[in-house]
Amino acid sequence: MVQGVKSRGNQAQASESTSQWTHLRYASFLQLYCTDDMLQREMMSSPFLGSYGVIILDDIHERSIATDVLLGLLKDVLLARPELKLIINSSPHLISKLSSYYGNVPLIEVKNKYPVEVVYLSGAQKESFESILRLIFEIHHSGEKGDIVVFLACEQDIEKAYEIICQEGSNLNPDLGELVVVPLYPKEKCALFKPNDETEKRCQVYQRRVVLTASSGESLIWSNTVKFVIDVGVERRKVYNPRIRANSLVTQPISRSQAEIRKQILGSSSPGKLFCLYSEEFASEDMRPLKPAEMQEANLTSMVLFMKRIDIAGLGHCDFMNRPAPESLMQALEDLDYLAALDNDGNLSEFGIIMSEFPLDPQLAKSILASCEFDCVDEMLTVAAMVTAPNCFSHLPRGAEEAALSCWKTFLHPQGDHFTLINIYKAYQDMALNSTSEHCVEKWCHDYFLNCSALRMADVIRAELLEIIKRIELPYTEPAFGSKENTLNIRKALLSGYFMQIARDVDGSGNYLMLTHKQVAQLHPLSCYSVTKKMPEWVLFHKFSISDNNYIRIASEISPELFMQLAPQYYFSNLPPSESKDILQQVMDHLSPISTMKKEQKMCDKCPETTEQRCTIQ
Repeated sequence: MVQGVKSRGNQAQASESTSQWTHLRYASFLQLYCTDDMLQREMMSSPFLGSYGVIILDDIHERSIATDVLLGLLKDVLLARPELKLIINSSPHLISKLSSYYGNVPLIEVKNKYPVEVVYLSGAQKESFESILRLIFEIHHSGEKGDIVVFLACEQDIEKAYEIICQEGSNLNPDLGELVVVPLYPKEKCALFKPNDETEKRCQVYQRRVVLTASSGESLIWSNTVKFVIDVGVERRKVYNPRIRANSLVTQPISRSQAEIRKQILGSSSPGKLFCLYSEEFASEDMRPLKPAEMQEANLTSMVLFMKRIDIAGLGHCDFMNRPAPESLMQALEDLDYLAALDNDGNLSEFGIIMSEFPLDPQLAKSILASCEFDCVDEMLTVAAMVTAPNCFSHLPRGAEEAALSCWKTFLHPQGDHFTLINIYKAYQDMALNSTSEHCVEKWCHDYFLNCSALRMADVIRAELLEIIKRIELPYTEPAFGSKENTLNIRKALLSGYFMQIARDVDGSGNYLMLTHKQVAQLHPLSCYSVTKKMPEWVLFHKFSISDNNYIRIASEISPELFMQLAPQYYFSNLPPSESKDILQQVMDHLSPISTMKKEQKMCDKCPETTEQRCTIQ
């Protein structure tokens, strides 16, 4: 989160808000609360942020890519604008690193008013859920007032714990009060845990809330009612592998700085207790001092596109606090080259400049631009909004799977999951337009097991993308969803951006082999193809992570003929040898005259040299 103070006129105005910004206007200045991504985007047009007098960066310790980029860019902005004030809010463990990074700067330390008792596990770590349940119910039976926050490893653990605690909690003695379980999913960031004091006063029965969250959920806890924190001490992180262009899910210990931040949730208004489900030896020997920077573990394609755009704006140098891995940078540059975002000198092409206008993954931005050519902009904006927003399907309690699947089947589209998402959004939009109240929309979402907050977010994202389309005057055609031509055009637009994410069913039983590497995956159980048991041979997919299940998420059928028409030839030539590549080669031989193919092959032989010359970044 970023807070900025801008100079304005003297006229006071009412507050206003959107999904990305909150404006508070006063007599002589304007306060803006925005995400770090939004301040980044403002720097594309105003690199030195001349209208800002004070900038406050919060939650620096989360080490997101956008935050680290801002830290580097603002370091240079401060040199150009000494009058600009920068305030950084961070955990104590990061202070020394920040001080050496920015130089000798004033330091203000804020400590908790009340003591926090820390209880470590003695001996070897035990099964987390058993320990969590025992602790929660012991606290509840003790009669001590106060809410409980539990930090788990991942979202799947949140769902599992929610089901168990709800089931066991229903059998508790009602004289102890009601146990209210609150799942808080950090990735969705749709709500904060901030209990309403008035509602609490009106409630006749004492309610103890148990908040279940995971890493990055610390910033979502905003309550003085929390008196107990339970920490499992591990997290499940996404680590990007540039060689196979996929994330791996890795379970590892949290850092000592994260443990300290979880402790700081307590002690602001009264004494509290932190229960660590790990030993002191584990904390000192297995936990790293600082949380790893996302820049060293994530896909950097979006960041590189932004940095290329900032270079045009006149602020290209960035002294990163932690340098990104060279292999990840090279992969990002290669991908931007495949997407035609770079020119022969490695700078942004005109196409790349337009792509950078969209606050999206570059592949998705490329698909939107391609949709202008294929007359399906309306549909692609919907797809982009739905895949960018949190998952539109609700987290299900055990036993509701069959009922939910029955409801979701009404939205399934035979052409693939991208088309199913369009169906869901259109149904939500129709309901919202025809409803008399927001309550009716929420009830409809609840009845169909859909995430209302996620659909609202998709609606806002789509409106913002449409505004960008209009601002940069891209062609926009009327929707034609459902026609055969429109279906083909949507596939073409998707392939224009996602030709690097193609898989083939190699045995006819749903085992999909990635075109770019030898990873095998299955379609997600909620895919329309999994539900209807009709597996296409070739699919384009939106997301894939290497984990226990190795699921391909959001997939739609494509044909090899369409792939060969739209994928860059020098991308195809760099694919590793495989049976799938041989099939595509046969398709290309059939589509193209031999002489043309040989000419293109000669051009492809030069591609490695050309790509290497383009791979430069400041």
